[in-house]
Amino acid sequence: MTTPSNTSDAILACARTLIAAGGYNGFSYADIAEVVGIRKPSIHHHFPTKVDLVTELLAGYRREAEDGFGKLASAIPDPLGQLRAYIQYWNTCLLDASAPFCVCAMLASELPILPDEVALAVRGHFRFLSGWVTSVLEHGVQQGAITLQSPARVEAEAFMATVHGAMLSARAYGDANLFATVMQPQLERMAARR
Repeated sequence: MTTPSNTSDAILACARTLIAAGGYNGFSYADIAEVVGIRKPSIHHHFPTKVDLVTELLAGYRREAEDGFGKLASAIPDPLGQLRAYIQYWNTCLLDASAPFCVCAMLASELPILPDEVALAVRGHFRFLSGWVTSVLEHGVQQGAITLQSPARVEAEAFMATVHGAMLSARAYGDANLFATVMQPQLERMAARR
């Protein structure tokens, strides 16, 4: 028997998978009920509306990212190494299909039709991610490990666009290896020549 906490977690995990596969409008509570093995009213008990479900999912997604970046900074002090590890994380997720697409990138493609609360959470995640990449790039420049051709904020946006674009290309071509092929030159371009 699942406890309420386990049920909530199972619903959130299922919704995350379904969003990564088909976006906000690509799933319903009926889909979750079938996968999780519960009735739709049980889902409504935990998450009264789809907006409630997705905003809670995105809040957890953001907490995971914050925690992950904090651990990454502790484990890998080298800024270029942090970017490499971030790319490797996504590369592994794509190869083993554990997280075949960034949930926020998928939702960003639907931004014009998303409910306001969900759109706000997606934008917040992108701002957070941009801030993290900018900070890593600035730190790398200060250490002499990274060379930038544009201001760090611009380079961070280009880096994020490349990451998400590489995910999209890998999905479009059905070739998970394409992600690393696209991202490797991005890292090489930023690495300071010594």
